Amino acid sequence: MNVTIPAWTASFEEVAMSPDKRDSKAEQRRKGCLPEETREHLRAARKEMRHSIETLLPPEFVTHRRAARREMLLAAQSAIQHALDRLES
Repeated sequence: MNVTIPAWTASFEEVAMSPDKRDSKAEQRRKGCLPEETREHLRAARKEMRHSIETLLPPEFVTHRRAARREMLLAAQSAIQHALDRLES
């Protein structure tokens, strides 16, 4: 059976290497996908799209959305901490 692993997935060696080396490997893979100019345009488009959507929504919605996102992240953090505590006991 022949299994093909996508180029964007990390190899075992990359997982075991230092974060700096791993980041440079990831950057090398990304550079082969899209030219830097294209990535810059995509970043700018994303920023402008987010800004245009936020101007359509009331400021209270944006504040509430951020608070809700924070609460979801805190809930995930709590669940992970509980799982770690169970592993240690």
